[in-house]
Amino acid sequence: MSDERVIVSGIQPSGTLHLGNYFGAIRQHIDLHKQHRSFYFIVNYHALTTVHDAEALRRYSLDVALDYLALGFDPSASSLFLQSDVPQVTELAWILFTLTPVSQLEKGVAFKDKVAQGLSANAGLYNYPVLQAADILIYGGTVVPVGADQKQNIEITRNLAARFNQTFAPDDPVFPIPEPMILDEVAVFPGIDGRKMSKSYDNTIAIFDEGKQLKKKVMAIVTDSTPLEAPKDPEADNVFALIKLFATPEQKQDIADAYRAGGYGYGHAKKELLKMISDRFESCRERRRELAARPDDVMDVLRQGAAEANRAANHFMERVRESTGLLRALPRS
Repeated sequence: MSDERVIVSGIQPSGTLHLGNYFGAIRQHIDLHKQHRSFYFIVNYHALTTVHDAEALRRYSLDVALDYLALGFDPSASSLFLQSDVPQVTELAWILFTLTPVSQLEKGVAFKDKVAQGLSANAGLYNYPVLQAADILIYGGTVVPVGADQKQNIEITRNLAARFNQTFAPDDPVFPIPEPMILDEVAVFPGIDGRKMSKSYDNTIAIFDEGKQLKKKVMAIVTDSTPLEAPKDPEADNVFALIKLFATPEQKQDIADAYRAGGYGYGHAKKELLKMISDRFESCRERRRELAARPDDVMDVLRQGAAEANRAANHFMERVRESTGLLRALPRS
């Protein structure tokens, strides 16, 4: 096995990407993708656990690619591709299923959380961690940037990599044991209704919302009923929690002081937030419009990324088939 550091991460096209996705993952992906060999993919197999509308899945998948490219992802530096363009990942997932104790999946915190949010308790959602493990291992991933809520899934990946190596290749391990890179997630990232910003709650502000749509969402953020003239606690306010993500340290301090002094209303804070969001993504919005007018170019980027991903996947799958004794009578394509 190579000692090369390989970054692997995916994002699910189950809806329009929002500010929680940006600050929780995408921003870090953009920062990391030029530093190491990386594979970033749009996990449309995973999205089938919740999206059963073919046109919507196609649209969301292309939108994720547009968003990444508009936000600064450079396809000449790292691979960006569709999970479904690497079908070997589902072959590896099946092999890993044969090594996965049911009891390990029964303890899945992410599965229980998703079902508690009202998602269907389907077998795909239940077995999600094994497909995720295949996503990581098939490219020889050594570092996986994830949020804290995905740490358990990475432990499952680590266990499966070690179990495969011990079972089938003890003298010449096939897979490196990946390490999680826990992203600096925002402690509180409220949606419009004050709950965690999530597509499941339909309470999101999309990264590329603009104009009247953006203003309507920002002005709808839930606040308490403290009068305009009264002092307010900025740390207890949903609007300020979002302002902190965009503001400079000086801006944060000035706005927090205004909250505490009184005479500064939530309407004032919402206008500040609206301007910060608009300014932050202004150039990216223009870039996205240009890309959206050239969908063939975006597909070319995904094809280029898929070609590189397939080369890596084929390398590992050849070793997996050899190690497990899976014969192939047909010639390799």
